[in-house]
Amino acid sequence: MPQVMVRYRVHPDQVAENEQLVRAVYDELAATEPEGLHYATFKLPDGVTFIHVAQHDEPNPLPSITAFRRFQEEIQARCEEPPVVTALDEIGSYRLFGGER
Repeated sequence: MPQVMVRYRVHPDQVAENEQLVRAVYDELAATEPEGLHYATFKLPDGVTFIHVAQHDEPNPLPSITAFRRFQEEIQARCEEPPVVTALDEIGSYRLFGGER
């Protein structure tokens, strides 16, 4: 399963809008329950930097989520620093994605 981290910084006046769009993604995920997706979003203590961590089957189900597409539509305009996608190579984890190891 591919694992990725996306990090970006929004303009201070865009924090509330970004959070609202992110919450809408989670609302739709809760309603649709796509298989093969583990996903989390975090806001760093600076209040403007966001990190999304995902583990997903192929194909990635996120692009099929309407709220996710809406979130991505104007991401560049909301950002002070654009999203940077980094592939992750897991060395180990403990229940990070709900696993019961």
